[in-house]
Amino acid sequence: MAAASSLSFISPQTAPAALPYNGNGSSKLGGWKYETPKCNLRRPVAEMSARGRKKSTTRQKDMGSKRSQKTWPTDDRTSNIREPDNNLAVEEKASSSSEQLESSESLVGNTLVDRNGLKNEHPQEDGIKESLSNEESKGAVYSSTEKNSIASVLDKDVIVSTVQEYGTELNVEVHDDMVSLQTSQSQIGTGRETEPGTEIAMPIIQDEITFTDPQREEIRLSAIKLLCEKVMNDESIFFLYPDNPKAGAEVDLFFNRSLSTLSQESSIKVRGAYNDWKWCSFEENLMQTSLPGDWWSCKLQVPKEAYKIDFVFHNGGSLYENNKNKDFSVPVEDGMKKDDFEDFLIEEERKELERIAAEKALEERRIAEQRRLAEKVASEEIDRHEAIKRVNEQRERTSRVLQRAVKYAEGLWYFQPSEFQGGDTVKLFYNRSNRSLGSSKEVWIHGGYNNWQDMVSVVGHLTFFSAEDGDWWTIDVDVPKQAFVLNWVLADGPPEAATIYDNNGYQDFHALVPKGVPNDLYWREMEDRAFHILQEERQKREEAIRKKAEHTAQIKEELKRKTKTILVKSREHIFYTDPIDVKAGKEVTVFYNPANTSLNGKPEVWLLASFNRWTHRRGPVPPVQMLPVTGTTLLKCSIKVPLDAYMMDFVFSERLDGGGIFDNNLGKDYHVPVIGGSIREPTMKVVHISVEMAPVAKVGGLGDVVTSLSRAIQDLGHSVEVILPKYDCLKYNHIHNLQEKESFFWGNTMIRVWNGTVEGLPVIFLEPENGMFWAGCVYGRRDDGHRFGFFCHAALEYLLRSGRRPDIIHCHDWSSAPVSWLFKEQYKQSNLADARVVFTIHNLEFGTALIGKAMAFADKATTVSETYASEVSGNPAIAPHLSKFCGIRNGIDLDIWDPYNDPYIPLPYSSENVAEGKKAAKKELQSKLGLSQTDRPLVGIITRLTAQKGIHLIKHAIWRTLDRNGQVVLLGSAPDPRIQNDFSNLANDLHNSRGDMARLCLHYDEPLSHLIYAAADFTLIPSMFEPCGLTQLIAMRYGSIPVVRRTGGLNDTVFDVDHDRERAAYHGIEPNGFSFDGTDPPAVDYALNRGLSAWYDARDWFNDLCRQVMEQDWSWNRPALDYIELYHNARK
Repeated sequence: MAAASSLSFISPQTAPAALPYNGNGSSKLGGWKYETPKCNLRRPVAEMSARGRKKSTTRQKDMGSKRSQKTWPTDDRTSNIREPDNNLAVEEKASSSSEQLESSESLVGNTLVDRNGLKNEHPQEDGIKESLSNEESKGAVYSSTEKNSIASVLDKDVIVSTVQEYGTELNVEVHDDMVSLQTSQSQIGTGRETEPGTEIAMPIIQDEITFTDPQREEIRLSAIKLLCEKVMNDESIFFLYPDNPKAGAEVDLFFNRSLSTLSQESSIKVRGAYNDWKWCSFEENLMQTSLPGDWWSCKLQVPKEAYKIDFVFHNGGSLYENNKNKDFSVPVEDGMKKDDFEDFLIEEERKELERIAAEKALEERRIAEQRRLAEKVASEEIDRHEAIKRVNEQRERTSRVLQRAVKYAEGLWYFQPSEFQGGDTVKLFYNRSNRSLGSSKEVWIHGGYNNWQDMVSVVGHLTFFSAEDGDWWTIDVDVPKQAFVLNWVLADGPPEAATIYDNNGYQDFHALVPKGVPNDLYWREMEDRAFHILQEERQKREEAIRKKAEHTAQIKEELKRKTKTILVKSREHIFYTDPIDVKAGKEVTVFYNPANTSLNGKPEVWLLASFNRWTHRRGPVPPVQMLPVTGTTLLKCSIKVPLDAYMMDFVFSERLDGGGIFDNNLGKDYHVPVIGGSIREPTMKVVHISVEMAPVAKVGGLGDVVTSLSRAIQDLGHSVEVILPKYDCLKYNHIHNLQEKESFFWGNTMIRVWNGTVEGLPVIFLEPENGMFWAGCVYGRRDDGHRFGFFCHAALEYLLRSGRRPDIIHCHDWSSAPVSWLFKEQYKQSNLADARVVFTIHNLEFGTALIGKAMAFADKATTVSETYASEVSGNPAIAPHLSKFCGIRNGIDLDIWDPYNDPYIPLPYSSENVAEGKKAAKKELQSKLGLSQTDRPLVGIITRLTAQKGIHLIKHAIWRTLDRNGQVVLLGSAPDPRIQNDFSNLANDLHNSRGDMARLCLHYDEPLSHLIYAAADFTLIPSMFEPCGLTQLIAMRYGSIPVVRRTGGLNDTVFDVDHDRERAAYHGIEPNGFSFDGTDPPAVDYALNRGLSAWYDARDWFNDLCRQVMEQDWSWNRPALDYIELYHNARK
């Protein structure tokens, strides 16, 4: 039995085998298929009168009795049969109802059928007892299945057996509109003679034939008895009635216990399912029947989807009759075809998964709602406590203010009337003589109440009051209803324009409201008010967070959409599909342009395709010849995508058999994702073995790549783990749930194994107790090679001992290069044998010998950009292995580098408000570093200060920018003390001479790097060589225009606005920066001057360029897909 799907009933083929019986083993029937008799119940009928016949007097109640099932009629009833006319031509129809009656009587003998039902003119003790006249019959109409079932046994067998009693042998055939009976003897009965082989045809009446329920049961039992006799002669172990079961109909299953391994069992059950055990499992009890022998039976309802019944018999325990472990099976008619059922099953599984997903989503929404309500209750409690706290603090302050508050200040201020309450309007009189406002032209009040409860709520202009001696001024004041103390200061203007204040010696003025005394009710109202304010503030914050998250998701989705569009366009010169999104269960047309491939000029091109990375259950699609598209060089063909597809795979060949020349995408084949399939691509298990990982152990770009690539592969639905040394200098604040899980002894030391989570990734930290990684640094020890070699070997040993079975082991650079050969030499024959090793070169400048050895042993090798792969392809470490070597550019993590959600910049921004966001960041950076806060172009430089990074060009560019009235900020440090000192001296010179225009920060500061990217108009990267470079990618993410030297990954990602428009279009993007080729100062001047001039002379164009580069996708969206393809190729 084939392996069952998730909806399958599992066959008990593995049940204990029964002992042989009678030396014959199991059933001879196995999967025996009964031959369908060629006859039909729709017999010839004539409009006739029952001349010469006696009306039956057999009682209806006798029909269907067990007694009547014993035998068929044997008495001679030929006296009333008329002989056929010898002159009747072969297949000639009767010309009258009387002639039809005679022919019918001659052939059928004592069994007649008319429109009103089945008539048996001769009552008999056994067999069918009686048929009713039209007036008497109240029976049901036979279905087509029932008619065919009766026809398969009753028509031929009953008619022939009945007629043969009278010495005539007949051949019975059924045609579309008549039943044909051929004689094999020279006479029928005692009437006229006919020639042997004479065929007599009669029309079949198309009306339904009706029977009473007892008649139906009598016919069924008679047919079952005939089948039983037949299979007993064959010594078969079971049979079905009808013997050709039909989908959607009921069937009786009969089992001969005496011929089986269950012959001594008192309980008999059948266990089964349909369609190779994949559909509608069942288990039924069998009951003993009265048929001759030891026959047991039950009824089965065959589902409409069935094409086969599969079953075994058992005793309800461990003893089975299962056809010698092959199971029993019987084909089903009128059901689904096998392929159609497979599609149906897939669709049912999809519906089931959708149902489960809907239930899960509903449950998640319910849980989320419960969580929301719980959080709401918790937040309300928090806000209530905060409101109480604030009000209590306010009460204390108010109490102190009330102690200082008075009704008037003699000679300085007073109110009229002196007695008032909240809601009144009173006059305030103020004498500015000898006060700070004595010489001001105007006097303004900035007032409030209840210790500034609502901040400044009263603003007004005082007028001169001449009725009193002195310099008195007055104003009408509306006293708030809840006021019990009034607070104010006086100034020479309104709040936004005041420069001189009289604030009562920094104490403010406080006046008692004589009839306004705070009570407990007031403070409760204040508490409620504070609570509602806190709730409104919380809701606004949460709404802002929600909207921000939605907008962030939209930005990411838009980047993914653009990346997909670029990917499709990048291959359109070779092939494309219609529709672009290939959908499961639909037809897709593939267009191919052989003019751009190895099949150019071939007379024929064939598409060889399959699905699910060539593993689809139906195997490859039959080869399809591609046909010309009129007026183009294109060819096309169409194929149907199965419902359970997640990937369409294909190559092109000049021959039907796939031989000769073919185009297989340089050995990678062509793959197009399928959407809407019922299954997903199987999860790959990827393990990275690395000595760096951002942010816990980051030295350079290697650490960034390990983290961000792992996150991108994980986001695509695959399983990713990272194995890292447990340095004593790890940034533990970035590790979550760090726990020691186990330990193992290896390499003459105990190795402690720690598990934790970094940036959402599961990380395994290995800590050997020999102290190899208790050095306070990642690199820099004289024995780095020995330390990292030990780590690589320990990582493989841990994988083996932990029982992990990775599909891919990915190692990086010289530091984990030993993984590749250690795996092949010592672990390839172990339980890790199915793994494949992928090796990535991040910088060939270090550890070339180790890299060359890793290249020899790795299954696939990459470096971090296509141009760098080309630049190093001639290196002796690389050249012998070019067939498995390629370049895949790095990407950046959009969650880490995101100006819209960056906590280190003052104003979050996207491409929609890039100018505003960068202006705010520049202002803050200038303030933070003490630069002049003027509108000038700002050049940012974020780099390690090494010769590789073009430090001589960096120095020159600093002075060149200052000459063009721009500002410069550099962030970075040098591992070489001499270079560090050199730049320290330069920093001092700049501080003394151009301190308001340049600042060199000779250390690494993560938050400051974010602010520089956001503030800088340009980011300078004049590298001598650059395998990939992340700086230019981050800069563009923040809307900073890169100025780069054209090398390595810089060439693959930066396209000059003046010279690379065509090259950019080929890659599906717009130009995005300024580049140069040389290594001398004039070369960098050429690019930098063009950028600065654009900033000064074409600011609108420049701002559009900033917006444009922000909308380009330099994430891992595309590289992650390339790595997935690489992993699959490694596993081939």
